[in-house]
Amino acid sequence: MNSPALTDLHAVLTSPAPPADTLQHALDLVGPHLAVDRCFLYVRDPKQGRGRIAFVWRLHEAVPDPRHDWQDDTTELPKQDPLFRAALAAQPSVFVDDVHAAGPEVLNREFERTTFGHRALVHAHITEQGQLWGILQPCVFGHPRHWTAAERDYLTAAAPLFVPVIQEYMHGLGQV
Repeated sequence: MNSPALTDLHAVLTSPAPPADTLQHALDLVGPHLAVDRCFLYVRDPKQGRGRIAFVWRLHEAVPDPRHDWQDDTTELPKQDPLFRAALAAQPSVFVDDVHAAGPEVLNREFERTTFGHRALVHAHITEQGQLWGILQPCVFGHPRHWTAAERDYLTAAAPLFVPVIQEYMHGLGQV
């Protein structure tokens, strides 16, 4: 690991704790490290095409909590959300400095506004062998945010570390 923050995240994600505790603890590291308002983890069963926002770290209680129940995510969601289409296609993660300035090929502004309300975000795709297992989404509200090269490197290295824990979490739920 090339940074202390990444080393700490790796240690958490390889700990013997239950997967739900591990995933929450990981978000508790990622959110403050990136100095964001919220960081959530969408977990997914690629065989069933179902997922949910299951874990959230928030800077404070006033930040919206987007957790939701399981949803089929291969029908309407990809039609509405170019970011989700990119994730399903196992494309590289997307770093959005300003939702208001991003073009329609990147995101659906109205969908982002009504569903999440954030102003800047990272849509970090957690994939293995072309299959989407999750999305890590740090974000800020109220103002644009430039994602630095170091933050991009951190998230690019962090995303694959989540795969085995998400898989273990899904197996424990009987989802996979």
